[in-house]
Amino acid sequence: MEKISTVQDKIESGFRKQVKKDKKVENAYLLVHSEKLGIDINIAEGKTGAIQSNPEQANHLASVGKLFTATLVSMLYDKGLLSFDDKIVKYLDSDLMQGLHVYKGKDFTNNISIKHLLKQTSGLYDVFFPLLKKMIDNPKIEMTVQEALEWGKANLKTVGKPGQKHFYTDTNYYLLGLIIENITRKPFHEAVHDMILEPLKMDNAYINGYSEPKSKPEYPPAHIYLFNTNFIENKRIAKIDYAGGGIVAPLSEYLIFMKALVNGQLVKKTTLNQMIYDDIKMGFPAIGFDYGYSVWKPKAIPLLMPKKFFCWGCVGITGAFMFLHPQTESYVIGTFNDKSYTSKALRFMLSFVIKSLLKLDK
Repeated sequence: MEKISTVQDKIESGFRKQVKKDKKVENAYLLVHSEKLGIDINIAEGKTGAIQSNPEQANHLASVGKLFTATLVSMLYDKGLLSFDDKIVKYLDSDLMQGLHVYKGKDFTNNISIKHLLKQTSGLYDVFFPLLKKMIDNPKIEMTVQEALEWGKANLKTVGKPGQKHFYTDTNYYLLGLIIENITRKPFHEAVHDMILEPLKMDNAYINGYSEPKSKPEYPPAHIYLFNTNFIENKRIAKIDYAGGGIVAPLSEYLIFMKALVNGQLVKKTTLNQMIYDDIKMGFPAIGFDYGYSVWKPKAIPLLMPKKFFCWGCVGITGAFMFLHPQTESYVIGTFNDKSYTSKALRFMLSFVIKSLLKLDK
């Protein structure tokens, strides 16, 4: 078995080399924490503008924020305020629901359940990326979430019947955000602060474009890039992220959230297991993963992906990841803050970080 210091040094140096060799990456951050193994890494590499990257900087982990949304829904489930099998028309505005899901000439809106949204199986289109590109091209375009959903109804096509297949889309999580608002009688960002950030004392966390951190940050948030646009600084564009992934926080506070989720502080153990294991096979480009309630899990593949690599967590398109590796009781959280790292970041986490950690668990 290798020494803790050797493995820790290997992970740190490997991460820094990965960042330095890729000109597309301006800044990157990595946290690896395991009380079982005695590992505690929290490092940053690169720059935010002219400022040297610092581990204390807040990071926007893109769709990793979906796990916060799914957790909020699950908390409401534990309180008896909703059922995962409830139809969404029970909670959403009738005008918005009118013609929301029409597939091959038939309206399936009334068939969509909360579980369909959580598992990305509603069959709805994705409004985020088409609108993001339009908003980048035209600085005059501004949209609320409701307007974005109406735009989707008018301009995009559904991809299947509810429950028919997995299709990853922010549209589903926009609708979950609105359901949370309906039940809590609060704007989505206030519900996040009141139910998760405040109780967990995540004082440096906030929702991009909607709220501010409780504590004044010492460092600016790290830059994050989508289609060569700095997403963290453009609040007009950031607003359409909403419940699809708007969380911004230092990696140390994402760790607080994950520990609380794992340890039963946020949802019941049985509910967490349902979030993880009530899953469906993901399609392109995430072949090799199963998807629960915003929970990604790599499939075991003999030789290529042994069972000892099993982990669960969430992924962001900008090379962001937040996972628990149960065997070593390790939390691995990080980001390369650029869309070019969508799949490379996962390979780095699995094939380098977790592989290195397993050397301490023999």
